[in-house]
Amino acid sequence: MPSTLIAFLGACTLVAASPGPSTVLIIKQSLRSRRSGFLTVLGNETGVFVWGLVAAFGLTALLTASEVAYDVMRVVGAVVLVAFGVQALRQARRGKDGTVDEGWAGGEKSGWAAYRGGLLLNLANPKAAVFAMSFLPQFVPDGAPHLPTMVGLAALWALYEIGYYGLYVWFVGRMRTLLSRAGVRRRLEQVSGGVLLLLGVRLALEN
Repeated sequence: MPSTLIAFLGACTLVAASPGPSTVLIIKQSLRSRRSGFLTVLGNETGVFVWGLVAAFGLTALLTASEVAYDVMRVVGAVVLVAFGVQALRQARRGKDGTVDEGWAGGEKSGWAAYRGGLLLNLANPKAAVFAMSFLPQFVPDGAPHLPTMVGLAALWALYEIGYYGLYVWFVGRMRTLLSRAGVRRRLEQVSGGVLLLLGVRLALEN
């Protein structure tokens, strides 16, 4: 079991290190404040745990077996990504017009909004569901009870990523003096918005 856990945590590190929509959103929200960034992480990892539970109960098999269900989730996920991308680009434009962004000025959006954003982005991603179904069973030792082991691995996966992405939040916070400059801030909003838009379009066009 210890060797299985070491291998599992190593795989979790590789998964977390792979850039994706959640990483972009976490960094974007961390630019506003550490609180917003960390609550986004918590929302994202709640989604990870939910998909882990769904995989443990075998429900993600229904998603992969039904092309219609997968396509519906894919379109919903694409809409969510595009919405986040457009929001970031609008925020960048407001900064360009001289409008002070409340988040940059030191105020913070509702904690619920940051948490909800991370959760929604994860749950709207059908690839996250399919990945959980294929990822977690590989680390269930022979002879171990399947359901409780899968649930435990899902919880460990989520907790580990909270720590991993928490480092992102901390690092961005350390760079806040540089990143809070208006020009840098606007450019980062533009980049993150553009990336989220492109990821949404790509997801929508996938077969």
